[in-house]
Amino acid sequence: MIAERLVEASRGGYIESGHTGHIAVVDTNGKLVFSCGDPNRQTFARSSMKPLQAIPIIETGAADHYDLQAADISLACASHNGEEQHTFRVKDILNRLELEDSDLKCGTHPPRWAKAYENVIKTNTPITPVYNNCSGKHSGMLTTAKYMNESTEDYYQLEHPVQQRILEVISDLSEVPVEEIEIGIDGCGVPVHGIPLVRLALSFAKMANPENFPEKRKQAIERVTSSMMAEPEMVGGTDRFCTDFMKVMDGRMFGKAGAEGVYCIGDIETGLGIAIKIEDGNGRAVYPAAVEVLKQLELLTDEQLKQLASYHEPALKNARDEIIGHLKPVFTMKSASCILS
Repeated sequence: MIAERLVEASRGGYIESGHTGHIAVVDTNGKLVFSCGDPNRQTFARSSMKPLQAIPIIETGAADHYDLQAADISLACASHNGEEQHTFRVKDILNRLELEDSDLKCGTHPPRWAKAYENVIKTNTPITPVYNNCSGKHSGMLTTAKYMNESTEDYYQLEHPVQQRILEVISDLSEVPVEEIEIGIDGCGVPVHGIPLVRLALSFAKMANPENFPEKRKQAIERVTSSMMAEPEMVGGTDRFCTDFMKVMDGRMFGKAGAEGVYCIGDIETGLGIAIKIEDGNGRAVYPAAVEVLKQLELLTDEQLKQLASYHEPALKNARDEIIGHLKPVFTMKSASCILS
C-alpha cells in the first residue's frame, strides 16, 4: 500500500501543502483493527521507543537501588525541553551514580524551549550533554550499567549489555525476532530500532495491557507507563504535545513522540496501541493526526477534544503572530474488514 493523505495545510482558503503517512491501530490481542496507508511500513521508532527502553532500568533492580522516583522514570522516557526541571533531575541522577555530565554520550545541543535557551545565554551557563533532549534516557541507561557493574564508557554501543537488554525487550513486546529488527543510529548516538508500524502499535498495546507478561515484566511496564502519566511534564515540558496530551487524558493514555514524524499511544482502558508515521518526516503533521485517530475511535470526550483543539487543527501564523491558515487532518481510517476485503 502507498501512503495516504493525512493532514493538509491551508493558506487563505487554498490547500498549500499536504502530508501523507501511515497509521496502525492494534487491539490488546495483537489484531490490526484500523489503519491508513501501509500498516506494515518498516519504521524507525526513534524516540517513541523510549518507554520500552526504560523497562530494563526497573527489571534489573537499578531503579530501586538508586531510589528512582516516578519523575525519574518519566524523564528516562523523555524528549525534554531542557528546562530546569529536566536538567536538575538529570544532574541529580548522575550525582547518585557518582558520574559527571561528560559521562552522558548523547552529544550536546541547546535547550529546545526558547526561554530555557535564553536563560542559558543570560547566565553564561555552559551547554553540556545534560541539555540534550535525550539526556534522561541516557541517564537511565547509565543507571543500569552502573548497577550491573558494566562499563559506562560504551553503554551506547549495540554490543553493550545495556543495549542488548533493550533489544530483547523490543523483540518481546513487538514480537519481531531480534535478527529481523533493523538497526540504525539515533540522533543521540544509541541504536535505533526499525520494525513494521503495526508491530510498533502492538508494543504500545502490550504496554497498555501487560497482563500476559510474567509478573516481573508486567510490574516494570506498569511502573513505566504510570510514571509517564503521573509526571507528564518530565516527558516533554512546556507547550509540548506529549505533556499536554497526557495531562488531558488524566491517567488513561500515555503517548510518546519520535523524530521524523512518529507518534505512539497506548490506551489503558481499551488496551489499544496506536502508531503513526508521517511519510515526509514533518513533525507538524503528527499531532493533528494523533488527535484525529482518537476522535475517530471515539476515545475522546467533547471536553477532551476541546482541550486538545490547538493540536488537532493548529493555527499557522506569520511573523506578526497573525493567523494565516491551519493544519487539518483529512483522513478516514479503514477497519480491518475493509482492509482484507
